[in-house]
Amino acid sequence: MNLHDWIDELADVLDVEAEVDEGLVNDLSKLAAENVERAAGAVTAYLLGVAAGVRGADPEEVEQLAARAQSLAEGWDRPADAPDLVDVYDDVPDDSSVDHSHDVYAG
Repeated sequence: MNLHDWIDELADVLDVEAEVDEGLVNDLSKLAAENVERAAGAVTAYLLGVAAGVRGADPEEVEQLAARAQSLAEGWDRPADAPDLVDVYDDVPDDSSVDHSHDVYAG
């Protein structure tokens, strides 16, 4: 079984109609894995699929989305183990004794 057969069978199992440019997705995944970190390849492919699905993207639009992701990956200059500059590492207070069962959260 080759990749194209796998894609056809997987689309059937997942009950989706999908046209997949496996070369494009594979190249983008490889680039993200090499330039960011290994796990970024799979996550990038997943998010490309989500973005395409949300937009109902045609193949040309998928290529445009992939080009944007490619540009980001090619310009990535942070090592995989670099700290996230926007993360806050403040101590989180322990409020385990507080009853939050009646809290209302705005969504």
